[in-house]
Amino acid sequence: MEWLVAYLLLGALAGFLGGLFGIGGGTILVPLLLWLFEAQGFAAEHTMHLALGTSMAVILFTAMASMRKHHQHGGVDWRVVRRITPGILFGTALGAACAAYIPAHGLSLLFALFVYFAALQILLDLRPHAARHLPAWAGMSAMGVLTGWLSSLVSIGGGTIVIPFLVWCNVPLRRAIGTASAIGFSVAVGGSVGYVLIGWQSAGLPSPHLGYVYLPALLWVAAASMSSASWGARVAHQIDIRLLRKAFALLLLGLATKMLLKSML
Repeated sequence: MEWLVAYLLLGALAGFLGGLFGIGGGTILVPLLLWLFEAQGFAAEHTMHLALGTSMAVILFTAMASMRKHHQHGGVDWRVVRRITPGILFGTALGAACAAYIPAHGLSLLFALFVYFAALQILLDLRPHAARHLPAWAGMSAMGVLTGWLSSLVSIGGGTIVIPFLVWCNVPLRRAIGTASAIGFSVAVGGSVGYVLIGWQSAGLPSPHLGYVYLPALLWVAAASMSSASWGARVAHQIDIRLLRKAFALLLLGLATKMLLKSML
């Protein structure tokens, strides 16, 4: 029962933050799932891959709820989503394949460094100035491959990469956040399939599971995150979220530091 409550609380937090900031929730989900899996005594060589795979599967549901709410507010540019999705799907498959050959220690280090980047980007408000228009199909596809590859490796919804790119291409911030939530759904589809496949033959995984997706965690975290993601997306259209973003960045820095120290020991 204590694990069920922990999964529900984690899902509610990740879903709300994903809807509020368009980040998919993976930056919160991965470190907390990792610690929960370690506390449950799962095999050390699998915990990081399980955290990444389960987080990506949860993002599938979180992004769906967030995308629907942003769409209701007219905040999704579907032309951008259609152009970038083929590259996203290819990139996520490539990222999952790479993750299969990276040990848990290396994945933890990579994730911590990426979270540092994401947190500093938010804390220092490192947002590019609108300087160009959206590229054609080739440019959008290349951006999709890069986004999908990195998002799959560190199990994020892609908002940390996509939102600055869209703002740089003259897309208004709120519309960029809404569009990122829809792109995050494509990221989660490709990434989830990838982590299921690369973990399919792995021995010693906790049951029940689908590859590197631990099903009890997926069930309860996703159930809580879907409702809270809609709430977060609604709040994002009603308040000035700049102060909340700073507080969130400090939380990310703390989580990343803890993971970095752990990976170095």
